[in-house]
This record gives sequence, structure tokens and C-alpha cells, in this order.
Amino acid sequence: MSTESLSSLHTLLTQAQAQRDTALRTLRQTEAAAQAAQGQADQLGHYRTEYHQRWTLRFRDSGTPELLQCYLGFAERLDQAIAQQAGTLQQALARVRQAADQLLAREQRVAAVAKLIERRSAVARLAANRSEQRLMDESAARFGSAARAMSAPL
Repeated sequence: MSTESLSSLHTLLTQAQAQRDTALRTLRQTEAAAQAAQGQADQLGHYRTEYHQRWTLRFRDSGTPELLQCYLGFAERLDQAIAQQAGTLQQALARVRQAADQLLAREQRVAAVAKLIERRSAVARLAANRSEQRLMDESAARFGSAARAMSAPL
């Protein structure tokens, strides 16, 4: 394996690692957005509960039909906001899953390129070792031939 080929593989590995790092940052960002959406959904749910409790007590004491209409209208808009936020949360969670899948694919690519480099380097080392052994064997054979030739009777 030529050093140029290994160099190309190392360049490919660097590029794959950069893509993986970008995918990791994207995952972290989508997780933060999903967490914020979850927090907002929780906040809206808590507010709806408090609103309902507050006005339930108020209507026990006294309440007019106009006040009841106002309460019901706001409660309906609050439910719509909660439903919309639930949709936003689902979209955010879908983006998290997509980013996680993308990160996994990038990590697998980095691992595959690293494994390829490892295998190619091992093949290159084996070839170099065999070549060196062959040269040593040839040198030993020449040295042995020369030694025999010098020790042979004339």
C-alpha cells in the first residue's frame, strides 16, 4: 500500500470525523430545542391546572354568565396553545431522532474508515516485513556462498 493511498485514507478519516462532529453538534442543538419545547409544554400544562383551580374556587362563591364565558373562552385558547405546543414538541423529538440517526451513520463511517486504514497499514507492514526478510535471506545466501567459495580447497 502506497503512502499516497494511506494519506488519502487519512484525509478521508479527517473529513469523516469533521462530519461526525458536526452531526454531534446538531444532535445537541436539537436536544436542547426539544428540551425547551418540553419545558414550555409543561409550563402551559401547569398554568392550565392553576387557572382551572383558581376559577373553580371563584365560581363556587359567585360568578356571572359573562364571567363564565370569559373563563371558557380563555380555557379554550389555552387548550389550543397546549395542543399546538404538543405538536411542536413532537416535531422537535422527530428532529432529535433524525439527528441521532445521522450521528450514528457518521460514527459508523468514521469507524469503517479507521478500520480500513488499520487493515491497509497491517497489509503494508506485512509486505514490508516479507520484503525485508527476503533481502535478509538473499544476503545470508550470498554471504554463505562467498564463505563456502573462500573455504573451498584450490
